Amino acid sequence: MKTYGDQSNSSGDIKITAAIRRAVMKDGSLSMMAKNVKIITAGGVVTLRGPVHTDAEKMTIAKLAEANSG
Repeated sequence: MKTYGDQSNSSGDIKITAAIRRAVMKDGSLSMMAKNVKIITAGGVVTLRGPVHTDAEKMTIAKLAEANSG
């Protein structure tokens, strides 16, 4: 299982993580719990971890990650 320690320090991976985090935080439909999902990018591969309230939130975060991962 990926953790924050697995986050790559490469500028590309950091940019991907930041772009996804901005999109998640900007989405007003997501609960605070969903906005706290861990976003880990290593080698261009994004891992999302953490609890959400509904399957709809899970799908929204996945779509935001896909749209903002470059």
